Amino acid sequence: MLTRRQLRIKVMQAVFSFQRQRPDDLNDLEKFINSSMTQSYTLFLYMTQLLIKIHEVAVDKHTKKQQRISKSVEHNPSRQLIDNRILLKLRESQDIKDALQQRDLNPWHLDSKYVENLYFKIQESKTFVVYAMDEEPSLKKDLKFLTYIYEDIIAPSDELLDYLEDINITWTDDYPLVNSTMIQFLRKVKPTRDVKLPDLFKDQDDAKFTMSLFRKTILNIDELAGRIEERTPNWDKDRIAQIDLVLIMMAQAEFLYFSDIPVKVTLNEYLEIAKDYSTPKSANFINGILDNLLKEFEKNDQLHKMGRGLI
Repeated sequence: MLTRRQLRIKVMQAVFSFQRQRPDDLNDLEKFINSSMTQSYTLFLYMTQLLIKIHEVAVDKHTKKQQRISKSVEHNPSRQLIDNRILLKLRESQDIKDALQQRDLNPWHLDSKYVENLYFKIQESKTFVVYAMDEEPSLKKDLKFLTYIYEDIIAPSDELLDYLEDINITWTDDYPLVNSTMIQFLRKVKPTRDVKLPDLFKDQDDAKFTMSLFRKTILNIDELAGRIEERTPNWDKDRIAQIDLVLIMMAQAEFLYFSDIPVKVTLNEYLEIAKDYSTPKSANFINGILDNLLKEFEKNDQLHKMGRGLI
C-alpha cells in the first residue's frame, strides 16, 4: 500500500523535526515514523468503512421508504445501490471486521452526519439517477458507479477532508495515496471471493528501508549538511528552504549508503517530492546541487551501486 515515495515523505518529516529540535534520543522520532505508517492504514480502514456506512444508510432509507409506499400506489424504489455487489461484499467481509476490531476502531459511529451528507450528494447526482434506472445491472456497472462516486463525490469532499485532518494531521499527506489504493482495492473485489485487504507494505524490505534511511541521514547529518554548505557559500542559510536541505541530505544518503537503489530513481523521487512540499524553484535548486554532488561522488569513486543500470 505505502509506496517508497510515501515512505520517503514520512522520513522527511522526521528529519525536518530533528533539525528543529536536535533531540539526544531518536526513539520518539522513530516511534513517530512507525506510528505515521500505521496511521496510513487506519485511514484506509476509515475510507473502507465509510463506503460500508453509506450502504447501511441506503438500506435503512430504502426499508423505510418501502414501508411508506406499501400503503400507497407508488412503485417500489430502486434497489440498485443496496444491491451493489461490491458494497454487499464489503459489508459481509470478515477481514474488514477483524481489522477494525484488532485496532479498536469504530469509524463514523459518532459522526454519522458526514456519512448522510455524502449519501444525499450521491442521491442527487445524475450518475446515480442513470444507475438507478438501469434495468440490466452487472458487476461491471456496479464498479463503474462505485468508482465514480468515490472519485467525484467522496474523495473531493472538503468537509470530509477537514474532518479527517482534525483526527490526524498526517492524513493530509496520506489522503491521495489512500484514495488511489481504494480504487485499486475496489477493482479487485469479486462476489465469488473473500475480500483481501492490501498489505501496509508492498515489500517487507520497505519497512527496513524507511528506518535505515532515517538513521543513515541522522547519523551522518553534519557531513551531509557540510557538503551543501560547501556548494552554497554565497547563500544565506535562511534563504534556503529547510525542506530543500532535508531532501538533499536524504538523497545523498541514498546515493552513498543504499547500493540497490538506482541514482536516477533517487533523483526523480526527491525532485517530485520537492514539487509537492517545497517552493516553486526548489526542484531546480535541488537538481543543481545533487548533480554537482554526483559528479564529485563519481570522481572520488564513492558510488558503490550493485547491479546493472543502477548508476
